[in-house]
Amino acid sequence: METTHREDQRSATERRRRELLEAAERVVLRDGPGASMNAIAAEAGITKPILYRHFGDKGGLYRALAVRHTDALVDALRAALDAPTDRRERVEAALDTYLAAIETRPQVYRFLMHPAEESGGERGFDVGQHSAPLLRRLGEELATVIAERVDLGADREERARVWGHGIVGMMHAAGDWWLGERPCPRERLVRHLADLLWGGLATAQDLAGGPGL
Repeated sequence: METTHREDQRSATERRRRELLEAAERVVLRDGPGASMNAIAAEAGITKPILYRHFGDKGGLYRALAVRHTDALVDALRAALDAPTDRRERVEAALDTYLAAIETRPQVYRFLMHPAEESGGERGFDVGQHSAPLLRRLGEELATVIAERVDLGADREERARVWGHGIVGMMHAAGDWWLGERPCPRERLVRHLADLLWGGLATAQDLAGGPGL
């Protein structure tokens, strides 16, 4: 009976946390990097101390939102790379998946990647301290995908990690620039980035027994 009660409490806490993250996301979509803890608490219909009880501070809320969006992005990238098409098309689909994600929700992207110039009187936090781990995680996830699918020789793990972090760095830098300036349509940017990547990927063989790339 006690175990069931604890499980019910944990389930209720997780559900409440999910509801608070959904409220935070609505505010971020509206306010972008300037989203404040006051506005998020008001959107959730709670007081600010209760919000702090769940996340600690804005950095804690940021990390929770980052995990939520990174999980979704990693799943979408894996789906793009597992599509039943040829390798070049899968590479372009993965690039487009990332760019579409930041284009569709630019305010969320800016909240995760750029510090707010105005934060409603709140003390700001070092966004680099939080965004760098997010990009590192994406790099490691992509490295795993590459290592599972491509035969890179004896130093496969090392090369996969270099490629994974290099590709994420390229996507992030190019996507950030493109989102700000919009110098070309998304599909053309995808094509240009795929051209840049294609030299190494075109010559690498699929890993024997792996899902292929």
